[in-house]
Amino acid sequence: MKLGILGLPNIGKTTLFNAITGSKAAAQNYAFSTVESNISAVPVPDERLGVLAEMYKPKKITPTTIEFADIAGLVRGSSRGEGLGNKFLGQIREFDALVHVVRCFDDGNVLHVEGGVDPARDVETINFELILSDFEHIERRIDRMRKLAKGDRKHEAEVTVLEGLLEHLDAGRPVRTYDMEGYSTRDLLSAKPVIYAANVSESALADPAADPYVAALHRVAQAEGAAMLPVCAQLEQDLVGLDPDERAGFLAEYGVESTGLDSLIKLSYSLLGLISFLTAGPTEVRAWPIERGTKAQQAAGKIHSDLERGFIRAEVVAYGDLVACGSEKAAKEKGLYRSEGREYVMQDGDVTLIRFNV
Repeated sequence: MKLGILGLPNIGKTTLFNAITGSKAAAQNYAFSTVESNISAVPVPDERLGVLAEMYKPKKITPTTIEFADIAGLVRGSSRGEGLGNKFLGQIREFDALVHVVRCFDDGNVLHVEGGVDPARDVETINFELILSDFEHIERRIDRMRKLAKGDRKHEAEVTVLEGLLEHLDAGRPVRTYDMEGYSTRDLLSAKPVIYAANVSESALADPAADPYVAALHRVAQAEGAAMLPVCAQLEQDLVGLDPDERAGFLAEYGVESTGLDSLIKLSYSLLGLISFLTAGPTEVRAWPIERGTKAQQAAGKIHSDLERGFIRAEVVAYGDLVACGSEKAAKEKGLYRSEGREYVMQDGDVTLIRFNV
């Protein structure tokens, strides 16, 4: 679970990264102040773990985590080697999804590499570089497939799909908006799922929808079917280290109920198609990340390979039912625990005990 934070230089990527991760990576007011990707793992906020901990009094609580990387700023011409483009375009291939930070605030003291704030143009600049890199990659792939098709016609279908994709890219549209079902897109940069993080000013936080910059970015995200989330990176970094009461008071001054970071991390988790099942006992309360649609036996393997190999059954209760009953004993007395076999499709929040024999 790796997400790359990308965007133009000087739009708040490193500040947001520091706020998400509690890191202290250098954020300077000049292009390419980040020359090596900063990487850090962060816990996914899950209020259910605290509730279960009150119930089970475990020795430890273990949330699931997501790894974030702060990628150096991309610029116009990155796909042709401008700035540090080739290096960091290559790194994007390693990530499962992207958080595209877009500047949505005016500040004469913070330089903008394009001369002024224009969210739609800035998104187009980054997307163009990703698309151009993919275009060249697909051209090479088509050449290979055509040669293979001369000896084996089964490759002709892939050539047809790739030629359609090439036209799609040539029209300036990313791979993620093209139907590539059945074909690997792992190496294609514009295929990555994306969240647009609108980095807004503190004054825009109370009503970001009224901000013209946010509205412009929202239209871009809607056109792609992508998620968008307003966040004030500088404010979020200021909140790091405050205790909960101080943080709540600070947010209240801006008319905001919760931090944008919790929302961003949860949205990132969802973007990857992940859910969590839970285990609970006196030793540990823990969240386990699995892809939506995972069956019980494969979910057991997330805990330990022996549990998958010797899987007998999963004893499952819905988190909401367990909490409503107040205890495991009461939930069992009401018959809310279910015995599920290996084909059971796990649901988010399933509190699970795996029975196995090796």
